[in-house]
Amino acid sequence: MSVLRTSLRNVLAHKGRMALSAVAVLLSVAFVSGTLVFTDTMNTTFDKLFAMGASDVTVSPKGAATEDDDSGPATGRPEALPASLVEQVAAAPGVRSAQGVVESMSVTVVDSRNKNMGSTTGAPTIAGNWSDNELRSFEIASGHAPRGPTDVLVDADTAEKHGLAIGDELRTIAVTGDFTARISGIAAFKVTNPGAAVVWFDTATAQKQLLGGQGLFTKVTVDAEDGTGQRELKRELAAELGGKYQVQTEEEVADAGRQDVAGFLDVMKYAMLGFAGIALLVGVFLIVNTFSMLVAQRTREIGLMRAIGAGRSQVNRSVLLEAVLLGAFGSVLGVAAGVGLAVGLMELMSAVGMELSTGDLTVRWTTPVVGLVLGVVVTVVAAYVPARRAGRISPMAALRDAGTPTDRRAGRVRGALGLLLTAGGAAALLAAARSTDAAGGSLFLGLGVVLSLVGFVVVGPLLAGGVVRVLGAVVLRVFGPVGRLAERNALRNPRRTGATGAALMIGLALVAGLAVVGSSMVASATDELDRTVGADFIVMSPTGQPIVPQAERAMKETAGLDHVTEYRIVDTVLTAPDGSRTKEGLVAADPTYAGDLRRETVSGTLADAYGEGAMSVGSLYADEHGIKVGDSLTVAFQGGETTRLKVAAITSDDAAVDKGAAYTSIATAAKHLPAEKMPKNVILFGKATDGQEAAAYSALKKAFATYPQYDVRDQTDYKKNLEDQVGQLLNIVYGLLALAIIVAVLGVVNTLALSVVERTREIGLMRAIGLSRRQLRRMIRLESVVIALFGALLGLGLGLGWGAAAQKLLALEGLKVLEIPWPTIGAVFVGSAFVGLIAALVPAFRAGRMNVLNAIATE
Repeated sequence: MSVLRTSLRNVLAHKGRMALSAVAVLLSVAFVSGTLVFTDTMNTTFDKLFAMGASDVTVSPKGAATEDDDSGPATGRPEALPASLVEQVAAAPGVRSAQGVVESMSVTVVDSRNKNMGSTTGAPTIAGNWSDNELRSFEIASGHAPRGPTDVLVDADTAEKHGLAIGDELRTIAVTGDFTARISGIAAFKVTNPGAAVVWFDTATAQKQLLGGQGLFTKVTVDAEDGTGQRELKRELAAELGGKYQVQTEEEVADAGRQDVAGFLDVMKYAMLGFAGIALLVGVFLIVNTFSMLVAQRTREIGLMRAIGAGRSQVNRSVLLEAVLLGAFGSVLGVAAGVGLAVGLMELMSAVGMELSTGDLTVRWTTPVVGLVLGVVVTVVAAYVPARRAGRISPMAALRDAGTPTDRRAGRVRGALGLLLTAGGAAALLAAARSTDAAGGSLFLGLGVVLSLVGFVVVGPLLAGGVVRVLGAVVLRVFGPVGRLAERNALRNPRRTGATGAALMIGLALVAGLAVVGSSMVASATDELDRTVGADFIVMSPTGQPIVPQAERAMKETAGLDHVTEYRIVDTVLTAPDGSRTKEGLVAADPTYAGDLRRETVSGTLADAYGEGAMSVGSLYADEHGIKVGDSLTVAFQGGETTRLKVAAITSDDAAVDKGAAYTSIATAAKHLPAEKMPKNVILFGKATDGQEAAAYSALKKAFATYPQYDVRDQTDYKKNLEDQVGQLLNIVYGLLALAIIVAVLGVVNTLALSVVERTREIGLMRAIGLSRRQLRRMIRLESVVIALFGALLGLGLGLGWGAAAQKLLALEGLKVLEIPWPTIGAVFVGSAFVGLIAALVPAFRAGRMNVLNAIATE
C-alpha cells in the first residue's frame, strides 16, 4: 500500500507534467475504440438490412451468388428464372406463399435534369418490382405503389437527397433501353439504408424493361407454413427442384450479403487500426520522454527514498504504478472519446452519401476492454526503461543535483546497436530494390522499413549532436547569443532530443515515403500512357458498369471519329499444353485495339491474335506454362462452347496497362458464346480523324450528356483523373497520419514544458543577468524549431529511402519512373519549423512569466 500511496502522490504532484502524456494515450485509444465502434456499427446496420429483407427460403439461378458466375454484371442483364417456377415452388410441401422477384443492379436512374440519382460512395442503384415481399423492409410513406408502366416508386432517402417529389419524372437506363416514368410514391426504409438508391416498377414493367421479356424473375422468395422450419423447407424444395436452382435459407442469404461487404469493412477497419498503431508508437516516445525527465528531476527525491530504506524493486514498482494510473486514466477517457469519434465518422459518412444512424450505434463489451488494456500496456511498456533507471538510483544521489551523467549522451552500446540496425535496414531496402520477384522483394521492403526505423530511433541520440550543430549553424546562428543558447539546450541531452525528434520522424517518414510512391505511380502511368496509348478518347464508367448498347451506338454515330474500338472481358477457363487449367478474363476486342494500345510483343504479331481462331497470351503466363507462338490452348467460354485457339502472339508483361492480359477478337468470342451470354463493353476507345480531335471531343461530350454514368476523357483528362485519384487517396492517408503528427507535437510540447521546469533555476539566473523575457521566449521557440527540424530531416530522409525502394518494386509491375515530389518534401520540411514554433508557444509563455527570485531559489 505504501508503494501505491507514493505513486498516487507523485501522479497528483506532477499531474500537469503528465497531462500531455495522458492526452497522447487518450488520442491513440480513442482512435482504436472509435474504429471498433464505427465498424461494429456498420456491421450492425448491414446485418439488420440483410436480416429484415430475407424470406424463409430464396430460390435463385444456380451459381448466381458465387464467384463462378459473373454473367449478370458482365451482360448487364441479371440471370433469370421462368415464371412457371413460382407456381411449382408454391405447390411444394411446407410452402405458405411464394413470390417472384425482379431485381437488377445494372441500371442508372437520372432525373429530369439528367442528374444521376445513384450513390457517390459505391453503393448500388437497385431497380425491381414492387410486391408484398418489399413490405418486409419498406413502407409507403406517401403516394401509392406503381400501377402501370408510367409509375415508379422511389426510396425516401434518395428522394430527400435529390429533392424528388411525387410527379417528378425519372429516366431509367438499362441494357434493354431507356424508359421514363413519373414518381407515384415514396417508400421509407424500416431500417437504416447505408446509401443504396432503390426504385420499383410494377411487375410487368420490371420484367419487360429490366429482363427484356415477360414471364421472367430473378429469384423466388418463399415463406414456410407454420411448423415448418427453414432448413426442412430448403430440403423439400431442393428435392422438388432436382438441384437445378440454388436454394438458400434466410440465414444463408444474410451471410452471403455480409460476405459481399465484409472485404470493404475489413480493409477500412484494419487500415484505420494501422494508423492508430502508428499513433500509439509515437505516443510511446512521448511517454518514455515524460517518465525519463520526471525520474531525472526526482533523482534527489528517489535517492532520499533509497537512503531511508526503499528497495530498488519498490522504486521500480512505484514508477510503473504511476504508468498504470496514467494509462488507465487516459484509456478510460480515450474509450469515451472513441465513441464520440465514431459518431463523428458516421456523420461524415452520411455527409458524403453513406447513411449511418446513431440508432444503430454499437459498443460491444470488447471495445472498452481492448482500449483499456491497450492503453495501460503501452504506457507500462513505455515506462519500463525509465522505471528500471529509477530503480538503479543509489542513496548517494540524494547528495547530488537532479539528473544523472547517463542522461547527457547516448551510450556506446546503444550507438553501435543503432548503427547495426540501420545498416541492416539499408541492406534489406537495397535487396528489395534489386529484387526481381515482387513477393520476395515485398518481404525485404517490410524488413527494411522496420529495421531502418528502429535503427534511426536507437541511433537518434548519436545523430542529434551532429545534425543539431549543422541546423544551428544554418538556422540559429543568425539569432546571435539567443540562437547559440537554444542550440546548446537542444544538445545538452541528446537522448531526450533524439526521442522527441523520433516521434515526429515516424509520421513524416511515412508521409515522405507515400508521397514518393504516389508521385512515381502517377509519373509512371503518365509515361506509359504517352508511349502506348494510341486512342484519342476513352469512355468508361467510374463504377465499372457495362456500357449499354444505346450509349455504344451514340459513340459510333459521333462525327469526327475514325474508328471506335470495343473492349469486353469474357470469362474463360484456359487449359495450357502442360494440362494446367486457369480461370482467366479473356479480353475480346476489335482488331483496331492493337493500335489503340501499343502492346510490345515478345514473339509473334499482336494483329494476328485478332484473326479467326487466334489469341495472344502474356509473357508471364507463357513462361510459366512453356507456351510458344503456334501452340494451341483449350478455351472454355463460360456459358458457351469449348474450343481450341492458336497462340499468335505473346505480349510483354513489362507494362502497367493490361499487364497479363490475353486477347482475342470479338468475332471469335461471339462465335462460341450465345448472344445473351456475350458480355457488354466495359470500355470504348475512340480515334479521331486527323485534324478533327477537338471537334470529335466536343461531339462525344455532347453525345454522352444523356448518359451521366459514363466519363468521356481524352488523354489529358485521363492523366488528370489518375493524378486526382492518387491525390485523394494520399490526402486520406495524410489525414489519418495527422493523428500521429499531433501526438508527436504533444511530445515536443511536453519535452519543452518539462525541460523548462528542469531548468527553472537556470532560467532565473539568466533573467537575473539580463536576459529579457522576449529573448527567453525566443530561445525556447528556437530550441523547439531545431528539434522539429531534426525530426523532419531524419523522417524525410528515411521516407525518401523507403519510397525509392518501393518504387523499384513497383517497376516490376510496369511503373518504372521514380518521381521525387520535391515541392511536397520542401513544404513538409518548412512546415515542421512552424510545428516547432506552435509547440513552443505555451512552454515559452510559461517560462517568460516566471518570477526571477522564486526561480533562483528553486532547489
